[in-house]
Amino acid sequence: MAGNDPNDDDDATVMGVSPDDVSQLLSKDRAYLIVIAGTQVGEMIPLTEATVLGRGVDADVRIIEDKMSRKHCRLFVEDGVTYVEDLGSSNGTYVNGARITRLKLSDGDKIQIGETTILKFTYNDRLEETFQKQMYDSALRDGLTKVFNKKYFQDRIRTEFAFTARHGTELSLILFDLDHFKKVNDTRGHLAGDKVLATLAQHVLKLVRTEDVFARYGGEEFAILCRETNLHSAELLAQRIRVSVENLQITFNDERVPVTISMGVSMIPNSKITDVDGFIGVTDEALYEAKRGGRNRVVARTR
Repeated sequence: MAGNDPNDDDDATVMGVSPDDVSQLLSKDRAYLIVIAGTQVGEMIPLTEATVLGRGVDADVRIIEDKMSRKHCRLFVEDGVTYVEDLGSSNGTYVNGARITRLKLSDGDKIQIGETTILKFTYNDRLEETFQKQMYDSALRDGLTKVFNKKYFQDRIRTEFAFTARHGTELSLILFDLDHFKKVNDTRGHLAGDKVLATLAQHVLKLVRTEDVFARYGGEEFAILCRETNLHSAELLAQRIRVSVENLQITFNDERVPVTISMGVSMIPNSKITDVDGFIGVTDEALYEAKRGGRNRVVARTR
């Protein structure tokens, strides 16, 4: 009987996915911007009914670009059609090389905002969306902890430092590492150490803002870059993270692994800091002062 034939796929599913599901997955009904040039290259931005792009905190999507207006342009849907509209930006919005005020977008159009940022407008299906996200994450995220990797952090801190120097805004940096982490590896094994790092990173990720850059900076060292944040606010964030990590329940082989962290904080503008290396160096000094002072503490450096 046909109904008993395992090769009869009239009503069957393939790998648990029905023909209707496949059709839905392959339906190109999802509008996106993909950053193809600029500091956030590879990032995929899903579009809603109205999406404002710019460098300001009140933009729906913040783009790290020095010569970009706070609210640069917006994309919106009208009668099922997507449009881009310049919002009176200083440097203009360009589509396929031509400056525009408002324009209907077609699949594949290239939108330039600021000096270096170029975005591709496209309709993707869910499979393409998943693939693009995987490619983006594999290039920018640490394999174990799933937070940003060191290369991405180094790129971002240079961009943010230059932005702060030009606009006179505030930028804070937090560096922290796990206290006595070598003891965890030596006594419980590297699998336990990996679980501690991964669990801690995902926990801290929930405590920082979406606009903050949280990255694995070294073996057991992490960095948080806080845009438009003064030293006092960054220190409060660091203290909140420190206390939360101290109370975090991480278990391995049914035994709790106690974890504490030491943290250093600094901020620019600072007359003593003239470059990125100096910024990291001052923060690193604060971190090691915290470790020398007994660990499980926060030290903020004003110079």
